Amino acid sequence: MKRADLLLLKEFLDEKHLLYNNKKFIETDPISIPHLFTKKQDIEIAAFFAATIAWGNRQSIIKNANKLMQLMDFAPHDFVTAATPKEIKRFDGFVHRTFNGTDCMFFIQSLQHIYKKHNSLETLFTKGIQPEDKNIKNGLVSFRNEFFAIKHSARTQKHVSNPLKNSGAKRLCMFLRWMVRNDNAGVDFGIWKNISPALLCLPLDLHTGNVSRKLGLLTGKQNNWQAVEEVTALLKQLDAKDPIKYDFALFGLGVFEGFKE
Repeated sequence: MKRADLLLLKEFLDEKHLLYNNKKFIETDPISIPHLFTKKQDIEIAAFFAATIAWGNRQSIIKNANKLMQLMDFAPHDFVTAATPKEIKRFDGFVHRTFNGTDCMFFIQSLQHIYKKHNSLETLFTKGIQPEDKNIKNGLVSFRNEFFAIKHSARTQKHVSNPLKNSGAKRLCMFLRWMVRNDNAGVDFGIWKNISPALLCLPLDLHTGNVSRKLGLLTGKQNNWQAVEEVTALLKQLDAKDPIKYDFALFGLGVFEGFKE
């Protein structure tokens, strides 16, 4: 993309970023679930579950994520760290699309295992990152390996994406945006301090993918990891330190303005 075109695109997307990156965005978005909490571990657990089931109708996502918090007595960290097998069994009947009780109970067990060894999920994402890394890919792989380190059903693996298999990992990228970005707008939390926002990747879905293609940010038709790296690299030309702030612009253009291919 020519420099002149980039400058025009930056001006356009900066304007849309300012429009959508505000607290009004929260109430209709799954990020409203972690905003129910103030404790770091409560926020990251609530965010992880909300992001995990973030596909399909957004009202349904929020409703079911709220149900999960209710099952955890609205104290997710205390619940996860102290839950007995009998208490974990209460999730057996939970269903959100293909994420069912078996998956949910394993998620609780895995998080319990993780929090016994680490103070925060941030540790698992950061330990895989190398100094030469240009994005968060190795962090995602590191987390996934640790998450499935205990016995689990094969069916549950599909609910934590693997960029090594060219998955776009939209939900994990969105979760990381919530945890890492901090621009004082009151939407993203910025509670993880050991990961640079410059390493984040775009949560690529139907909306952000279609808008990116219309704007010339993306050439391929698939929303896979190759596409994630392609569009993120171009967004870094617009803002090298905080490229994923444009997620607000691309998503808002697609969902609220019908801006698509």
